Amino acid sequence: MPFTKEDKILIKNLFGLKGYTAKQLVREFPSKGLNIGSIYKLLQKLRVTGSVHRRPGSSRRRSSRTADNIDLVSELVLSQEDKLQSHRTVREISCETGIHRSSVNRIIHKDLHLKCLKKRRAQQLSDANCKARLQRSRLLLQKFTDHVADFIFFSDEKVFTIASPVNLQNDRVYAPSNAKKRDIAPERLLRCRPTFSSTLMVSVAVSTLGCTELFFVEPGVKVDGRYYREVLLKKQMLPVIRYIAGDTYVFQQDGAPAHRARETVQLLQQETPQFISPDLWPPNSPDLNPVDYQIWGWMQEHVYTDDLKRRLIDT
Repeated sequence: MPFTKEDKILIKNLFGLKGYTAKQLVREFPSKGLNIGSIYKLLQKLRVTGSVHRRPGSSRRRSSRTADNIDLVSELVLSQEDKLQSHRTVREISCETGIHRSSVNRIIHKDLHLKCLKKRRAQQLSDANCKARLQRSRLLLQKFTDHVADFIFFSDEKVFTIASPVNLQNDRVYAPSNAKKRDIAPERLLRCRPTFSSTLMVSVAVSTLGCTELFFVEPGVKVDGRYYREVLLKKQMLPVIRYIAGDTYVFQQDGAPAHRARETVQLLQQETPQFISPDLWPPNSPDLNPVDYQIWGWMQEHVYTDDLKRRLIDT
């Protein structure tokens, strides 16, 4: 039986000062429910070592977390300097080395003091993109102070697919145990999909001052420069932004072809108090637009259902 720290000190003192035996200790403290066999082992330990505490290194020797295994796991779990993406997963390390997965986990966390971080997708940039991003970002910081940044309306469009993603691992059909697969109707076993999934394009603009409503592009409509100017900007987005912010706002758009068109730039110069021109916005920078890096991702996680349009509006 396990002894508390106080019980061990009491037994040590009674044994050393008064010479109590195991039976005397059991009779002396009946309420503690001491086990005579456990007391006998503890007294034997006192006679040999003179202490009731466990000696350092007296526990079971390590069989998996040895120095060699720690070095081996360290080589496999980390990418080599000359070979990027050469690391192994815990499962792969366990299969390759024969070390149990739980031991591999303990080596990673307790011996190597590593923690696992989840990778995220990011835009791949060339050297020219990096230089342009740095240069234009500095110009934007000089032109728009923290106070003016609150009046910037960030706009973006996204194409949502109507068909929601399905995890086939969890998409099962139950049938009687004596039924044969060929006797089950094919429509129960097959998940059919069209050659081209239906899509829905959505546009929105957000700022610290507020958010516009969601603007939907009707299916089959080609969003070219003319449609972007005459419908999305003049009829839908800009009137709502004026209603929210009045005549004090800055309009932002990315470098899509319809946005860079000469007629689009001329329209924004006439219809907006100020806007970020395509040659000033950093290229390949979805991470600088809150609509792109946050709002669309959050919506995509919550609204992939058959009634996509209604859920987008409710969100």
